[in-house]
Amino acid sequence: MARLFGTDGVRGVANKELTCQMAFQLGQAAVAFKGRTILIGKDTRLSGDMLESAVAAGIMSMGGTALLAGIIPTPAIALLTRELHCDGGIVISASHNPPEYNGIKIFDGQGFKLPDSVEDEIEAFMARGGAAADELPRGDEVGVAVPVEDACELYIQHAVQSVEKQGIDFKGLKVALDTGHGASCMTSAEALRRLGADVTVINDDYCGTDINVQCGSTHLEPLRALVAECGADVGIAHDGDADRVMLMDSEGNEIDGDMVEAVCAIDLKQRGLLAGDTAVSTVMANLGLTHALRDAGINLIQTKVGDRYVLEAMREGGYV
Repeated sequence: MARLFGTDGVRGVANKELTCQMAFQLGQAAVAFKGRTILIGKDTRLSGDMLESAVAAGIMSMGGTALLAGIIPTPAIALLTRELHCDGGIVISASHNPPEYNGIKIFDGQGFKLPDSVEDEIEAFMARGGAAADELPRGDEVGVAVPVEDACELYIQHAVQSVEKQGIDFKGLKVALDTGHGASCMTSAEALRRLGADVTVINDDYCGTDINVQCGSTHLEPLRALVAECGADVGIAHDGDADRVMLMDSEGNEIDGDMVEAVCAIDLKQRGLLAGDTAVSTVMANLGLTHALRDAGINLIQTKVGDRYVLEAMREGGYV
């Protein structure tokens, strides 16, 4: 049988490849392997409500508490799982994929993705059909679902304060923003405005079937047109769950991710904040990144493809 978990959780066409039964069992698994209090967030897909209900039911069937954060970016769930002292977090999203797809990814209590070994244990749990019926709690031992009213606000405050603490604001900066009819429509424009930016935003509404469609980080043409139209200094485009960002300069040129990492690493080194004078990327990084960092006195560690492997190397070496 093919492995259930891909590089970023379980994904497929909702209600066909990713079924409510699978979502229910993943909710059960979250409690079985992580603990009783699980935070759930989702993007704007139509199937998000259905899968959220199934995941929450699985959590409650194990006697757990499902904290419902609603529509919110993936990084916010990683943050709030830790800040709200949850045992784990779940994001219901298929990231940059078309609207008919959805996905489920699980975080541990520190907001980190699960290692392969734990995912393998969860797969075995699901292959057995989830928790045995005679082991489930009854009566007053079943779980509950509780809404988290201010989840997006907590994330916005964290993002703004993280920048302000470095003595930085965005006053005088004109920003063109494409939220891709996705989760960042709840947070990004507000955070940028609080930092002083003049923000013009497109695709910041949603109907559940327009997420990532000819917009956002995978389709930069609308952002390029917006940058030109409003004379922006920078363009920003997110994917559906806002764990991905594509940047554009004032001329409409895409700023590659390798370039972003080089700028961040060199800036941190100049400020004495680059741990071990080392940056971490994957083997997909352009050779130009290696040369640019080497010329700046920075070592580059390259990992297997997948952000979890980058993160593992960062945690092992204490890199930033």
